[in-house]
Amino acid sequence: MQLWHSPARTHASFDDPNLVSRAGLVPVMALAERCGLSALVRQNVRITARTGVNADLKAPCLVAGMAAGADSIDDMDVLRHGAMGTLFYGIRAPSTLGSFLRSFTWGNVRQLESAGRVFLSELATAAPLLPGKDVLAFIDIDSMQRRVYGHAKAGAAFGHTKIQGKSLLVRGLNVLAAVVSTPLGAPVIAATRLRGGSANSARGAASLAAGALTAARQAGCTGKIVVRMDSAYYAAKVIAAIRRGGAFFSVTARMDSKIRAAIAAISEDAWTPITYPKAIWDEDQKRLISDAEVAEVPYTAFAAKKGQAVTARLIVRRVRDLNRKAGDGQDELFACWRYHAVFTDSPFQTIQAEAQHRDHALVEQVFADLTSGPLAHLPSGSFAANAAWLTCAAMAHNLTRAAGTLAGGFHGRARGATLRSHLIAVAARIARHGRGQITLHLPQGWHREQEWLNMFDASCGPPARAA
Repeated sequence: MQLWHSPARTHASFDDPNLVSRAGLVPVMALAERCGLSALVRQNVRITARTGVNADLKAPCLVAGMAAGADSIDDMDVLRHGAMGTLFYGIRAPSTLGSFLRSFTWGNVRQLESAGRVFLSELATAAPLLPGKDVLAFIDIDSMQRRVYGHAKAGAAFGHTKIQGKSLLVRGLNVLAAVVSTPLGAPVIAATRLRGGSANSARGAASLAAGALTAARQAGCTGKIVVRMDSAYYAAKVIAAIRRGGAFFSVTARMDSKIRAAIAAISEDAWTPITYPKAIWDEDQKRLISDAEVAEVPYTAFAAKKGQAVTARLIVRRVRDLNRKAGDGQDELFACWRYHAVFTDSPFQTIQAEAQHRDHALVEQVFADLTSGPLAHLPSGSFAANAAWLTCAAMAHNLTRAAGTLAGGFHGRARGATLRSHLIAVAARIARHGRGQITLHLPQGWHREQEWLNMFDASCGPPARAA
């Protein structure tokens, strides 16, 4: 593709007051208004500082900026251009929003989290956010270390993280999150918690799991709920909180001496081959040739802790270890295996329960969405301000996910960056006519025109009739 006119004959001028570059914010924020975002913040958040006034306008402003792609306080200027002031009320300057965030205390952050849980339940009512939630839902709990720079970040410390499969010490803040999903629906964020960079992985996980279960129930997850975690959360307190919430648990077990003894006691005829990625079909034997096998034994964990013993299933997957000297002509005398154990009280069959636990990796997709969007930075030196920023990022993620489900099947599972580029970052010109009527004129031939109109009609049209 080339310019039709020479550069010398092409001119540019930022002078049109009727243009907007993020027309998709109209149906997105209409959905937020329909779900009562401003009212929920007004009811729950009570900030005593002078810069904390009008929280019901400023918090949705932060959510809108994040939905538009802002990843820092200065980027909130994306809301202040062209006809945005005509389309939206209550837009604030980045400096005002920064002062608002710094007015938060830890108690105010918890109030905002409470508003976010109710907001998620309203989104689940207004959009098909979690299809099949009345049958089965999963909650995945994990943490990530977000690198920060400078010495002014409160709470920043060195903590472990994995980069390209290697465990490294990174100076930053630690984000603990619980995401809820169904086999048919993409994950949304049920609960978040910002912690100091050197926090132990399981710190606060029990209370976070309880809050996530409450949020999932409020969002309509009335069927079975399985909480999946890695070995960092293999703790009696976390499992007890999950059981009190009426859910099942599935946690990777640490390979200690007791787990190794339980695995060694499994007989050879108890192992069942499973369909594993890149398994090979053998025509002669008419079966899948795979080095992955699973077995199950009963197991009692935390027996040494008085009153905290838990008896459940230990599902073990073993994978044949590679013979690293096969290229030198040295064959193996016996098979060597690598073991992966899952401690669970899941009601599903062994192979199904083990496969479901491996799907715990989808929480990394949510972290990737956040780090490529609003969590690219933790923008403030104040710890509470960054915690409030994290909560707003979770609400923005859930809002854009709900808007994507209204647009269509593809966008119901698309990444956040795709939703922003296809549905939100659409240029439009506004035209006034009639009695206060406004029409958005969008680009002709936009490649996602029908999906955008689906989202617009569902958000700005009359509400769906109640059953």
